[in-house]
Amino acid sequence: MSGTAKAGGTGGLGGAGASGATGSPGGAQGTPPPCTGASPASPATAASPATAGLPASAAEVRAMHRAVELAAANLGVTTPNPTVGCVILDRSGAVVGEGRHEFAGGPHAEVVALRRAGRAAFAGTAVVTLEPCNHHGRTGPCAQALRAAGIRRVVYAVADPTANASGGAESLRAAGISVTGGVLAESARRANRFWLHAVERRRPYITWKFGATLDGRVAAADRSSRWITGEESRRDAHELRARHDAVLVGAGTVRADDPHLGLRHGVTGRAPVRVVLAGDPASLPARARIWDDSAPTVLLSCDQAAGGHLPDRVHQVTVPAGADGRPDVTAALAELSARGVHSLLLEGGPTVAGAFLRAGAVDEVVGYLAPLLLGAGPAALADAGVATLADGIRLDLLSTRTLGRDLRLNALLRGTDTGRDDGHDTHTDTHTHTDTDTRRGAPCA
Repeated sequence: MSGTAKAGGTGGLGGAGASGATGSPGGAQGTPPPCTGASPASPATAASPATAGLPASAAEVRAMHRAVELAAANLGVTTPNPTVGCVILDRSGAVVGEGRHEFAGGPHAEVVALRRAGRAAFAGTAVVTLEPCNHHGRTGPCAQALRAAGIRRVVYAVADPTANASGGAESLRAAGISVTGGVLAESARRANRFWLHAVERRRPYITWKFGATLDGRVAAADRSSRWITGEESRRDAHELRARHDAVLVGAGTVRADDPHLGLRHGVTGRAPVRVVLAGDPASLPARARIWDDSAPTVLLSCDQAAGGHLPDRVHQVTVPAGADGRPDVTAALAELSARGVHSLLLEGGPTVAGAFLRAGAVDEVVGYLAPLLLGAGPAALADAGVATLADGIRLDLLSTRTLGRDLRLNALLRGTDTGRDDGHDTHTDTHTHTDTDTRRGAPCA
């Protein structure tokens, strides 16, 4: 796996760290260089040398499922690095070690798994979700560590799309090690979707989260909204918040709800960078909770001078106005990407959600629906640029589950290349393994 910041540098906004992590987007305050990720790669293509090799065995496929689980459990924690899982099999195919990359600057997944396997790794197989890196960063090349441990075979899921860390598979083959790629690639991409999206598309992966009644209202006619969803949903929403590098709201949400956007409900971890999108920062209250020093706060506006009444610790960034006079969404995302933000949780009101959907800047949706009917009041989504039914924004439903009395829905916008999260990859006994897509057609606090 990669060991350096591949899409945003090691600088950034200095998010609060937890559990030994360096923070995300971590580092000293300041403006790092823009993202330098490579152009989108095409993982697991049958004719690619990066995926050629012997078919994966049943034991190797089982091990890859476990490696994906290890990676997914750390999604959002390792920024600016990818989240990677690794399982070591001995020469008989038995699991003798496993590990994952825990935090930026820490040992890579392959190194953790090799340490746990010890001598049993000799002549064994390494199964890893991302092609082993082939460069010196804050840690040494994983390809070299695998060679030194006497590994005879490497099975990986997704090719490394970056120019500085790719080539691990080729270097392993050159050393006489059997290599197969593309195994359970779709599931592995899903587990590492924040980093892959930031590197390949050069903008943060964006999740729109909302809480609403069963008839789609986010507040009653009198604007009362606390609380539409139950305690279980609010806790889940804070766990979702903790996995993202940044959380964004609009000026209207700041004025109406005075959100803090920190972590509560017993959720621990790093506090995300808080982002406010405001066309007129002069309308923002100077004493809002979001301006406190518990986490970095960024104000993206069209007129930085109009925010002079706000505390000095607020990072004010000027972005050009869009056609509606509000900050341009694409330009705002470019600013966040340049500051090392790989994932963004959109928690703003219906106007902000509509603006991001109009800009094609939403990848995933998480909705919490309460068994409540209001019949009036603001809807969860305002103008999203849809004029007719044929223009509707289509989603692929990933999962549904109940949280207390509420229903949690998780869906991808069609065309989002992140795979599904339920492990339904398929594989065939050919020279490569491919995946078959079987997808079916509250206020911030």
